[in-house]
Amino acid sequence: MTTHRTGPPSYQGRPLTHPDEELVDQGLQFDIGTLLSRRRMFGLAGVGALGLTLAACTSTTAASTTATASSSTGLTEIPDETNGPYPADGTNGPDILEQSGVVRSDITSSFGTSTTKADGVPMTLTLTILDMANGGGAFAGVAVYVWHCDAGGNYSMYSQGLENENYLRGVQIADSAGKVTFASIVPACYSGRWPHVHFEVYPDEASITDADKRICTSQLAFPKDVCDVVYATDRYSGSQANLAGVSLTTDNVFGEDGAAHQMAAVTGNVDDGYQVALTVPIDTTTTPTGGSAPGGRR
Repeated sequence: MTTHRTGPPSYQGRPLTHPDEELVDQGLQFDIGTLLSRRRMFGLAGVGALGLTLAACTSTTAASTTATASSSTGLTEIPDETNGPYPADGTNGPDILEQSGVVRSDITSSFGTSTTKADGVPMTLTLTILDMANGGGAFAGVAVYVWHCDAGGNYSMYSQGLENENYLRGVQIADSAGKVTFASIVPACYSGRWPHVHFEVYPDEASITDADKRICTSQLAFPKDVCDVVYATDRYSGSQANLAGVSLTTDNVFGEDGAAHQMAAVTGNVDDGYQVALTVPIDTTTTPTGGSAPGGRR
C-alpha cells in the first residue's frame, strides 16, 4: 500500500479526507472504501475477508501502535504498548493473576504470605474505560490490571529481594461509569524510561487468568512538573537524575507521540497525595497489538 501522497489529493479517484496526512491515516471510512474497491477487483467475498484485510492494513510496530481516531465516536483509541519485562501476567514468568486476592483497590501492600507495604508519595489512580465499539460509552464490567515500580524503581515479583512480594499490582472491575480506582504510590523514574504505570484490560474478571484475552495493553505517563516535585523528596533517591536523562520524545514507548493520548491529569501535593486520572478509549473491533516486551522496552 502506498504510504505517501505524491500526486493530487485523491486516491483511486476518491478525495483524501486529510490531504496533508499519509494514506494510512485517512480514517476508517476511507480505509473501508479502499477495501471495498479491492474486494470488487479480486472477487473477495464475505465479511470475514473484509475484516482480515482491514486488520492487515492497520499500521503497527512491534510494541506500539499509532492511535487511530474513530469517526463514529470522535474518540481516539489508547495506543497499544508493550507490557514490559515485569508484567506478572503469565507471559514472562510469575503470574499474579492466578492468585486469590489480586482483585483489590489498595495495592500498596503485598497480599498472601507477606504484608510488606511500599513506601512513597500516595497516589489515587482512576482509569475510565470507554467502549468505542458501542458509541464511546462506559465499558462497565471489564477487568483492569495495573502494575508499576516502587519508589526505588523496583518491581515486585521480579527485582532482587522482592521475588516474594506482590505489592503495586492489582485488579479492579469497572463500575457502571467504566471507572476503576486504585490506592497506590507515585512510581519512581528508573534509568531509560519516563515515569509510567502499566495496565491491561480484560473483557471480565473471569478472563484475567488468560493473557491472550487482553483487549488492551497500554501505559500511563506522568507530567514532568509533578515528577520534579515528588522526586525532590527523600524517598525517591536517584529518580531526579534518571528523569534528567530521558524525555517524552526520547522515551522508547511514549516517544512516538510524546504520550499525547496517555498523559495523566494530576492534582494534589506531596503531603496529601496525588489524584491521577486517565480516560482509556478501547476499540474492540481492532486487533490488539500490545504485549510482551521486545528489544528492551519496559
